Amino acid sequence: MISEEENKHLMEVGPGSLMGELMRRYWQPIGAVAELEDNPVKKVRLMGEDLVMYKDKSGTYGLVDLHCPHRRADMSYGILEECGLRCNYHGWLFDETGACTEQPFEEVAYPDAHFKDKTPIKAYGLQAKAGMLWAYMGPQPAPLIPDYDVFSEEGYKQIIFTEIPCNWFQCQENSIDPVHLEWLHGRWSYHLTNGATREPKAHIKVGFGEFDLGLSYHRVSEGGNEEDEQWTVGRVCLWPNALYTGHFEWRVPIDDGNTLSVAWFNNPVPGDAPFEQKRIPYWTSPLVDEDTGRWIDTHIMNQDYIAWVGQNALADRTQEHLGGSDGGIILMRRRMLEEARIVADGGEPKAVIRNEAENQQLYLPKQGRNRTGPAFGETADGKAPRNIHLAKQPKEVLDEMDKIWVERAAAAKA
Repeated sequence: MISEEENKHLMEVGPGSLMGELMRRYWQPIGAVAELEDNPVKKVRLMGEDLVMYKDKSGTYGLVDLHCPHRRADMSYGILEECGLRCNYHGWLFDETGACTEQPFEEVAYPDAHFKDKTPIKAYGLQAKAGMLWAYMGPQPAPLIPDYDVFSEEGYKQIIFTEIPCNWFQCQENSIDPVHLEWLHGRWSYHLTNGATREPKAHIKVGFGEFDLGLSYHRVSEGGNEEDEQWTVGRVCLWPNALYTGHFEWRVPIDDGNTLSVAWFNNPVPGDAPFEQKRIPYWTSPLVDEDTGRWIDTHIMNQDYIAWVGQNALADRTQEHLGGSDGGIILMRRRMLEEARIVADGGEPKAVIRNEAENQQLYLPKQGRNRTGPAFGETADGKAPRNIHLAKQPKEVLDEMDKIWVERAAAAKA
C-alpha cells in the first residue's frame, strides 16, 4: 500500500516539489505551432506557474512569467516587438531569455543606473517540433526534445487538446493498466451501445517491462498466445508522462488538480505519391455533452477521462486495494519516486537525451507496423477515417481530410 506521503509526492508539481522538479527535467508539449500563427500571444498555466507564450515579429518563441516584474501587469496583453514582448503598462521590453532590453523612462531619467540589467523576467525555453510547442522549465543546459520516429512518418497530422480537472498522475497511471481496455473501452461500450459494438475478449495474462524511453505493458487475450504482438510488442508508456500506441497522449500537469491532455495523431494518406502538410491543425475536444450535461462517453479517450476524474481531483491511493493486474501501476509509482529522488540528490533522471547524434528518429515499439489496408488510411466510402478517440472533431478538419483522401485515392487508381 502506498503511504500518504508518497501519494502526495506523486501528485505535487509546483516548484521545489519532489515530482515537480523531476517533471521540469523534460520538455512538455503545451500548444500547437498553428496556435501562435493564429494568435501570437497566449496565456498558459504549467506545473502551477502562470506564464505567457508568444511568437515575436522575428519569429522567435518565448515563454515568460505572466506578470511583469515592474508593477505585475499582465504580459498576455503585451505588445509584440521584433525581439520580444513589451509590457503595455510602462513599456518595459523583455526578450525570450528573460532579459529586460528596454525601460523607456528609466533609461532617459537615469541612464547610468542600468536598472534593466537588474530586473529580468522569469523565462523558460519554448521550441517547436512536430507541429507542437514544447516548454522546458528545468535547469540549463536543456536536454533535447526527443525525435521520435513517427514524427517523420508521412501522413495527415493533427493535435487535440482537452483540459481534465484532475491530477496528471492518475491520468498517466492509466497508460500502464491493460485490463481497463477490456472493461472501460470494451464491455462498457458494449453496454452503452446495447450490444452494437463487438464484445471484447477477456484477459488471461498480463506483463510489464521497462526500456530506455519508458515502461511497457503486455497482454494475452482469450484465444491468443504469446506469439501475438499484444504480448511480443505490447504498448508503450513513454517516460515520464505519455502513452504511445501509434498516436501520442501526453498528460501535462497544469497544476496539482488539473491536466492538459495533448494528443498527436498521424493518419497515413492513400496512395504512394509524396504528401506534404503545410499546417498541422489543432482543436479542442470537449468533456461534457451540451445536451445532457453529462461526461461524453462515446469516444475512447473521453471514456478514460470519466475514469480519471471519478477518482476525484486528487486521488487518495491510500484507500486502494490493488489486484493482480496492477503490477504496472506499482512499477510506475516506484520508478517515478526513484527517479524523482535521483533528481533531488543532484543526479540526472531516466530518458533525458543530450546527444544529437543519438536523437535521430528514436524507435518506438508499435503493433501493426507492417499492416496495410482500409484500417490504415482508407475507408469503404473513400473518405478519411474519423477520430474514434476524441469527440467533436471539427467539420473543417474532416472536410480537409476527406478532400485529401478522395483526391489521392482517385489519383492512385488512375
